[in-house]
Amino acid sequence: MSPPPTKHAPGRKHPRGTDAKARKARSAAAGAQADATQRSVAESRPRVKSSAQAKVTSEPAKGDRIAKVMARAGLCSRREAERWIEDGRVRVNGKKLKSPAFDVGLRDDVTVDGEPLPNREPVRIWRYHKPKGLVTTHRDPQGRATVFDNLPASLPRVISVGRLDYNTEGLLLLTNDGDLARHLELPATGWLRRYRVRAHGRITAEQLKPLADGMTIDGTRYGPIEATLDQSGASNHWLTLGLREGKNREVRRVLGALGLDVNRLIRISFGPFQLLDLKPGTTDLVRRKVLADQLGPQLADRFQLTGEEEVSAPPRRRGGVAKRKTASPVVKKSTKSTSAATRTAKTKQTVKQHASNPRGHNASAKKSPRKPQHASSKKRGGSAKRRSR
Repeated sequence: MSPPPTKHAPGRKHPRGTDAKARKARSAAAGAQADATQRSVAESRPRVKSSAQAKVTSEPAKGDRIAKVMARAGLCSRREAERWIEDGRVRVNGKKLKSPAFDVGLRDDVTVDGEPLPNREPVRIWRYHKPKGLVTTHRDPQGRATVFDNLPASLPRVISVGRLDYNTEGLLLLTNDGDLARHLELPATGWLRRYRVRAHGRITAEQLKPLADGMTIDGTRYGPIEATLDQSGASNHWLTLGLREGKNREVRRVLGALGLDVNRLIRISFGPFQLLDLKPGTTDLVRRKVLADQLGPQLADRFQLTGEEEVSAPPRRRGGVAKRKTASPVVKKSTKSTSAATRTAKTKQTVKQHASNPRGHNASAKKSPRKPQHASSKKRGGSAKRRSR
């Protein structure tokens, strides 16, 4: 007969079962440690990409349209660039372009009429006081005078931020960057355009209050307008209007709906930029730091406005950069010869003075009467003579 099984105390596990579980736990821990060691070794090794991945990452980032790059360099407008491309005047890496639908990067060699593309100018913006009687366009079909034909010659090729009517005067922003101009033109920017208006007719402050809610005229919806009646005369009134959309002839149409005929319109501010005392027909460059503060950090980084303040660039003309005047070489004279000549001139002048006035006094000067000496000074002089004796 087999011996009876050994009885164990209640609450205690069988020793064989305990050993098996311990062995399993030790093997699992050893396996986990080995896996961790392999992972650390694999992570420490340099990763080798496949040929396809290396080809994708080594390619340069997508560039910009060729017309945009040419306009950004201040050479021409985008439409002009497209016409130049159609005329076969533009080459990229030695190949003639046939279509403006072409992207170029920093490594591409772009030439126009055989000349390399000018360097990209930093983003800048100017305040301009537009006079009355100028059209805000580069070419007018009616042959009227334009804003860009009357700009100072020191400015590069610029475009306007929005437009002002033929009879409207005041602040007009100019920039050399088309993307910045389009961004500032959008009503989503939220910049307030403020105008001073002289209008003929009859109006009261109460009649201007509905403009704060906007109005619809001939199917066109105009947004809220801040209107203030500043001064009232017998027939003319001065008002201040603030709006954020700036639609075509918005001020004249809105006030015309109220029975007013606008006879003078002056824009005095565009967002944070003000007209102030800028004279008609003149411009003023806005500092990059001021522009960066007004646009905010994200747009400042986008338009690369966070760098150092740029030096005013030389005047740029279509087709390239204007030539700078070379300074004439300066010939240094020897200091010895100069000093010798100076001493000789002084000696001759002294001889002439002594010849004309042997006493050494200026002949033109009046003789001043001699001051009487004080008695004490005479005594001091006499005592001095005795001591010298």
